[in-house]
Amino acid sequence: MSAYSKIENKWRKLWLKAGVYEPDLKKAKKPFYNLMMFPYPSAEGLHIGSVRTFTGVDIYGRFKRMQGNDVFEPIGLDGFGINSENFALKIGVHPSRQAKISEKNFYRQLEMIGNSFAWREKLETYEPEYYKWTQWVFVQMFKKGLAYRKRSPVNWCPSCRTVLADEQVISGECERCSAKIEKKDLEQWFFKITNYAERLLAGLDKINWTESVKTTQKNWIGRSEGYSLKFPLIGIPGEEDRKHSIDIFTTRPDTLFGVTFIVISPELAKRWINDGWQVSGDVKKYIAHALSLRGNIKRGEEEKSGVFRTTAEILSLQKNSI
Repeated sequence: MSAYSKIENKWRKLWLKAGVYEPDLKKAKKPFYNLMMFPYPSAEGLHIGSVRTFTGVDIYGRFKRMQGNDVFEPIGLDGFGINSENFALKIGVHPSRQAKISEKNFYRQLEMIGNSFAWREKLETYEPEYYKWTQWVFVQMFKKGLAYRKRSPVNWCPSCRTVLADEQVISGECERCSAKIEKKDLEQWFFKITNYAERLLAGLDKINWTESVKTTQKNWIGRSEGYSLKFPLIGIPGEEDRKHSIDIFTTRPDTLFGVTFIVISPELAKRWINDGWQVSGDVKKYIAHALSLRGNIKRGEEEKSGVFRTTAEILSLQKNSI
């Protein structure tokens, strides 16, 4: 086996020196961009899961190269995010210094796996030469009114002290540290991707993805045509009738005159409770249970459930209470 190690090391150095995987993109007749997610330098070395993923992507890149494509396969390190921050806290150094410490071994290991990376174009997201452009993009979006702040319910990990996406919540726990997830209302940044819903959806037709992945993307984009209106609330103790209302959206306005009840989401109910809405212990218990399931069930697959609440009445379009 030692002979194989010597052979690999010899040719790896020769290929790196010769730049055999460095296409001239200005002269490329059939350029092909073979990008994979950059690894996080959030440990002492490369995770085996990253090696597995990079191997698959590299196989595809080599396949496209054999088809006559000028394959550009970049590599680098993504030093932003909670993983890097937590590792920096663990070893007691600033994240920027931690990334510099880790990158040497990460790049050594990435070279050893022999992928066809374009090493002359490598980059680190934590270098000012890179992140100044992500900052510039954000500023442009902010100037155009496409970036804004508002309060919204989030998945909060008290251990990692960060917000998690639904996909990062497994059975009500953080996928990384297994801490119990809490639901919190926090002010955060949003992008108005709905302004580009049509273009995003049209782009899915040009991508060779599975239908299940495309469906997930469509649900995430969330484009829907319909009507928004308010249902006034009456009979709230200590409150003036019609002072409060429920905003609804429907794709079937023709059914509105037949409405017999309205369901509100656990997230909205939680927000109302925080604002002083009085509910029973059973309602609070149900809301907490429903929120704990968020992120574990795919949209459209959940079993319908609810709890009845009768303190306030809703005024329908026919002017009667429902």
